[in-house]
Formats: sequence, structure tokens, C-alpha cells
Amino acid sequence: MNCNESLSRKSLLYKTGVEYGDYTINHVQGCSHGCMYPCYAFMMARRFGKVKNYNNWINPIIVNNAVELLTKELPKLKHKIKSVHLCFTTDPFMYKYDDICNLSIEILKLVNSYNIPCTALTKGVLPKELANLSKDNSYGITLISLNEEFRKKMEPGSAPYMDRIKSLKYLHDKGCKTWVSIEPYPTPNFIEQDFNEILEAVSFADKIIFGRLHYNKKVSEYKDYKKYYNDLAYKVIDFCKENKIEYHIKNKTITEEEQIK
Repeated sequence: MNCNESLSRKSLLYKTGVEYGDYTINHVQGCSHGCMYPCYAFMMARRFGKVKNYNNWINPIIVNNAVELLTKELPKLKHKIKSVHLCFTTDPFMYKYDDICNLSIEILKLVNSYNIPCTALTKGVLPKELANLSKDNSYGITLISLNEEFRKKMEPGSAPYMDRIKSLKYLHDKGCKTWVSIEPYPTPNFIEQDFNEILEAVSFADKIIFGRLHYNKKVSEYKDYKKYYNDLAYKVIDFCKENKIEYHIKNKTITEEEQIK
């Protein structure tokens, strides 16, 4: 499958304010995964008039001059950039979109040619070709459940959970750096599930990032939701320490009165 439309931009690389990011690239507008948390990227795109509605959002538009822009921008910024992330407002390996995946690989190769490492995060399937790129890169999947019915409801256009895990494991076994984003993690009034099963399913990964669900009033309707997220955050920390995995707990996941020891 390919995008039906394209657009051009005046710039591509920009400094991100995200807590674990440096520079980033968003070479697609919209995302076919259509997450219903709600999706912060969709809310911002609608607020600033980039898309009119949800249906516009889930029909991605590719940036047709992305490589051209990078070719101009990288020589100017290469000494300032520590790393480049794909992507914060879209998905670089959008499920079943070959043109987006191919462009993402081309972008990674171009950035790597300047000896700049990249990180990538997806709810799609990580291509096997990534194993042939720089081993300084790091590849991640988002995983908030193992329940396929929940995925179909909350992430309707995304890749099945096990397909994501298998693609990550393949790259791990090929010597690539791998990570998992367990965010935005739902409270039990969304779904009852065993958090330990999710952790065990990705115990091979090099790093785990954990974060709570925001922008949904149903979270605050769950009794003791702050304690719930505190407990899960410490469970992630203990699990990672025991298995010698790096970890990062997103800001505002642990309440202010709690401190990571």
C-alpha cells in the first residue's frame, strides 16, 4: 500500500522539546494507525489546521521533498545533532505502507552517513533491512497490551502486537539496539491485564520506557489511579534492574509525592 497524496515542506529537521529526544524528523503528515487514546499528535494537527478531522488524519500524506531537504540541512546542522528520532508526530514504519517504510530507511541511511545515530519507534513492523544499518541506531516498538481485541479497539490500523515483538526480537538477535515504549499505559477500567506478561514478552530488549495515559478523563475515574501508576513504575524499575535493562519513567507518571530511589 502507498500514500495517495504528497506534500512539500520548507524544512524537516528540528530540535525537539521531548524529554528523551534531540533532533527529530516527521516526514509524513497523519497516521493510519488511528489510535483512540486520544492521539496527542492528531489533536495538535487538528488544532493548528493541518487536518480537518479523524478521517483526514488516518489517510497519511508523505513529504515528497524529504530527502532533498535533509541533503541540504544535515551539512549545516551535523555538528549540533547528537541523534535524530523518527518520529514524534507520525509513524516511520506505518503498517502496510511500503512507500513510508522505504522512505524511512532512506532517511536513516542518509543521517547515518554523517555518523549521526538514529532512534525509531513504531506501532508497525520493523523492517528486517534495519539490521544492515548502523549498529549505533536504536529501534523500538510501542506495546501497551498483548490483547488483540484491545488493539483493534484502541489502535485499529496498527500491526498486531506479536508481529511487533517478533520484528523487534529479530533485530535484537541481529545485534541491534532495541527498546520498548509501554506508553500510554491504560488503567484497569479500560482493560484488565497482567502487566508482568507484557514485561516478560519484551525482556530481551535493551531499554524500556514507561508512561501513563493522559488526555482521557476515564483515567481519573479509576480509584487510586495515581497509586496505580506509581506501583507500575516501580515494578518497571525493579524488573529492569533485575534483568539489567535500561529504563526511563516518563515525566508525570510518578506523582510528585513519590521519588525514585
